[in-house]
Amino acid sequence: MRIQDRIENILQAELQPLHLQVENESHRHNVPPNSETHFKVVVVSPAFAGKRQVQRHQTIYGLLREELAGPVHALALHTYAPEEWQGADQVTPSPNCMGGGGRE
Repeated sequence: MRIQDRIENILQAELQPLHLQVENESHRHNVPPNSETHFKVVVVSPAFAGKRQVQRHQTIYGLLREELAGPVHALALHTYAPEEWQGADQVTPSPNCMGGGGRE
């Protein structure tokens, strides 16, 4: 199973999100083609209501501990409670890789 699919399955099962987007951004970094090392995660979940950003991130890190211990190098996390979510236009695009001689 692809790592992206595993991330999606875990977050879907554990957080029951109203919106979930997992984007493989590895191609924007200096890694071999078809890598699954860098991801952007946008998740809107009732589980985040009343929690600070750091608590939300800790929740996701805990759920994805195996992936983070292995193939996943970086996660860009955008976490929202339902009342905070106004749509994808509020998610900041990830910057291009600045180091390591990134591929063009």
